[in-house]
Parts: sequence; structure tokens; C-alpha cells
Amino acid sequence: MNWRRILVPVAGAALIVAGWRAYGWPGVAVVVSGGVMWALLHVTRVMHVLKQAADRPVGHVGSAVMLNARLRAGVSLLHVMAITRAMGELRSPKDEQPEIFRWTDPGGSHVTAQFQDGRLVSWTLWRPDGADSATAH
Repeated sequence: MNWRRILVPVAGAALIVAGWRAYGWPGVAVVVSGGVMWALLHVTRVMHVLKQAADRPVGHVGSAVMLNARLRAGVSLLHVMAITRAMGELRSPKDEQPEIFRWTDPGGSHVTAQFQDGRLVSWTLWRPDGADSATAH
């Protein structure tokens, strides 16, 4: 179960109640304004990452080895897109979990990443110069 879907609204409601109890309507206005500001910052970041990804070919990355070094479990697909500045090539059936994306560099190396509910679960680096260089996480 994804606890963020429950905890974030509960925390928001608790902040609104705390703002009401401390300062009345001005406190509620400050808390709601802070929430709107956070949402606008998030939307701005999403739009910036998508704009960068729109200018690059799907599934392309400058260096698959460097991408492999920068990945860590639990990061979001948006974070990986920000690192690569490109949308990954979808390798799994559309709208099915887990989602599998691949990023390939000009040398033929590629990173295949598996996402569960938008979070990175595992990834594999494959290099064309030999089977001993494949790395799985």
C-alpha cells in the first residue's frame, strides 16, 4: 500500500487545523498559500524536465555507464528523466506494472530500468564489449 497517498492529505489537513488553532483565518491562509506554492514549484519542475526531454530522442543518453553510476533504488521516473534529459524507450506493455524503460548511448551500451509505481526498483547495465561487463542492481 502506498502510504504517501494517505499521509500527505492527512498532514495537510493537520497543518490547516494547526494554522486555524494558532492564528485563525490568517493562519489557514498562510498554510494554504504554502501548499499552493509547493504545488506550483512541483509543476514548474515537471514542465522543465518534460521540456528538456522533448528536445532529445526517446531512449537516448550520453553515457550509459555514467547513468548506471548515478542511479539508486527508490528514485522517481521524473528524477531519472532529469538525469538523462530524455524519456526512456518503453520496453514493457503500456499501462502495466512494472514499467521497463531503456536508455542507450551512442556506443551501443544501454541501461534497462524497472519501475514499480513510478519508483526505480532495479536496473541493468549492458555493454557490447563482453558479457562480463553486465551489471545488475
